[in-house]
Amino acid sequence: MILKVKNFIAGKWIDAVSGKDFVSHNPADIRETVATAPLSGKEDVDLAVSAARDAFEKWRLMPAPRRGEILYRAGEILIRHKRQTGELVTREMGKVLAEGLGDVQEAIDMAFFMAGEGRRMQGETVASELPDKDCKSIRVPHGVFALITPWNFPTAIPAWKIFAAIICGNSVILKPSSCTPACAAALVEALEAAGLPPGVVNLLHGPGEVIGEYLATHHGVDAVSFTGSCGAGERLEAALGKIHRPVATEMGGKNAIIVMNDADLELALEGVLWGAFGTSGQRCTAASRVVIHEEIYESFVEMLKIATEKLVLGDGLQNDTDVGPVISEEQLKKIVEYIRIGVDEGARLVTGGRQSRKKECAHGYFVEPTLFANVSKTMRIATEEIFGPVVCAISCIDLDDAIAIVNDVDFGLSAAIYSRDVNSTARAERDLQTGIVYINASTIGAEIQLPFGGWKHSGSGHPEAGGRGGALEFYSRIKVIYRDYSGRLQRAQIDNEN
Repeated sequence: MILKVKNFIAGKWIDAVSGKDFVSHNPADIRETVATAPLSGKEDVDLAVSAARDAFEKWRLMPAPRRGEILYRAGEILIRHKRQTGELVTREMGKVLAEGLGDVQEAIDMAFFMAGEGRRMQGETVASELPDKDCKSIRVPHGVFALITPWNFPTAIPAWKIFAAIICGNSVILKPSSCTPACAAALVEALEAAGLPPGVVNLLHGPGEVIGEYLATHHGVDAVSFTGSCGAGERLEAALGKIHRPVATEMGGKNAIIVMNDADLELALEGVLWGAFGTSGQRCTAASRVVIHEEIYESFVEMLKIATEKLVLGDGLQNDTDVGPVISEEQLKKIVEYIRIGVDEGARLVTGGRQSRKKECAHGYFVEPTLFANVSKTMRIATEEIFGPVVCAISCIDLDDAIAIVNDVDFGLSAAIYSRDVNSTARAERDLQTGIVYINASTIGAEIQLPFGGWKHSGSGHPEAGGRGGALEFYSRIKVIYRDYSGRLQRAQIDNEN
């Protein structure tokens, strides 16, 4: 069944002004059309921004606990439709069903977490230095947010942004990836069913190069949250800096797992497989580098080779599938080109390295899980984000060398270390230059109650998720209030004589 997806503006599901549509396909079998969606243009953006502006004034005045009740209901609706939505994620994005269901579960978790934050929208009250005067800070919304999201977590990432934004009292326009319009629509449908007032959340479909920058720089938008490629994110940062508009960007990664010679190697092996090949390597937190102590390098590479070759490549809806397709032909070609670059650079191709030739993969975008050995830290495959099922094994001489290798890239999102030595892991968590560090776990597995964000070229602005120090710091801003009930002019610092 082909889904007919529409834009959602001012509480109504409508076609694009142009009347034109585009389609999303199942990347496991491109003969299957999953959905049609509106090909929006600038006129549609204008309509959505106007609707969000109109809705904001009433929404910001609704008490935050009442806003939270709507999110609780949305979470409950998502629970009831979890299986259906998870299967849709797998069909439209390609990740295996267990991961598709996990994608939806993240949205559920975030709905309940941010709903609770409605009763913790706190500032602080402090003592004044003058008599008969009090001082406090409160959190207030920015206004209208533009939210631009990728295809790799088509339910979870929009939920991260939408739920945090609206609990703080903002209204939003969501522009999801054109690869996954149906998944975004399913999330917005849950909010509509939960009783969200018209115009608080608006949904626009269409290519980013046509409407993305226009939306982000629109005069009616107050702030922007972006998750996607470094190139697009850095262009947005430059454009929005010129107009002094708050922006948070979550971009790429070149994440690494350190495996020390005292590690539990079976546990480390599981972590590397999950980090490298989960979601077919299409995560910003994917473990595309494994930094292995020289004493165990050859033996661990052999272990990894054997385990990688046992992974089953195929349609994510099949129970025995371990690794699904990549999202598109463009991405497939990019990954295969990087594999060629790795071979030309002198890395040893241990296993994989090509588009799958399996009969059951003939109509999809499948790349064999690929392992490179004898990789130097300066090779392009070791420094540039590939965003596919490709992992590089790099040798190190000791912990200091391992940490230096991990840090010697432009990215700083996630890193992990496997070691039984508590002192080694303590040094690693202190010295690794990444926003997230895992001890004896893979680079994948962030939980929504803590902030999620990277350093260096992995992102800028406040991180996603979490409460204090995370999303709420970005989606709200601080207003400071001084109340003087002395009945006379009091001058801080001047009248406060010792």
